[in-house]
Amino acid sequence: MLQSFQRPARRGLVAKDRFEDEARFLRSWLERPLVTGAVTPSGKLLARTMASYVDPRVPGPVMELGPGTGPVTDALVRRGVAQDRLVLVEYNPEFCKLLKRRFPKATIIQGDAYDIGESVGPFIDEPAAAVVSSLPLFNKPLERRLELLNEAQELTRPGAPFIQFTYAVVPPIPTQSGEYSAHASNRVWLNFPPARVWVYRKR
Repeated sequence: MLQSFQRPARRGLVAKDRFEDEARFLRSWLERPLVTGAVTPSGKLLARTMASYVDPRVPGPVMELGPGTGPVTDALVRRGVAQDRLVLVEYNPEFCKLLKRRFPKATIIQGDAYDIGESVGPFIDEPAAAVVSSLPLFNKPLERRLELLNEAQELTRPGAPFIQFTYAVVPPIPTQSGEYSAHASNRVWLNFPPARVWVYRKR
């Protein structure tokens, strides 16, 4: 069942929020490690790196898959993406409630981000400008990762980026077919654990 949330007032991500977010993440990871995929939220530098690949001047919604407690969402807003353009797909209902409070103008969808067409399709009426993903892709078979990338591209503008971070040293989605170009950021050593951002675009 999909649920769309809207409204109340947003608070900044202060130190107290960060500590509480880490506790929430750890609890969620202990309960469902294959769903949450990480024991802590993305650090500020990693979040800023991911947001840097989104051009706020390009029209259309910006879809975020697996936003968790919202560190990347916050970086996107600081980057200049208006809250009302954000479409956030989160599986965890507790995280959805938290996102609703922090980003009241965003569209919050409680649903399966891997089934992006069904989850997001009813909530957007124009091609998306970008897809930003914090999903634990390595928990899924390669075939399913490729399906997600292809389904996301069907909902975005030509050349729109699919932005994904990983802790691994190899890309989360190989590009041997040549259908997609892939660009990797430098490793973000100050994140815990260190991570890298991969950006995929359809040729």
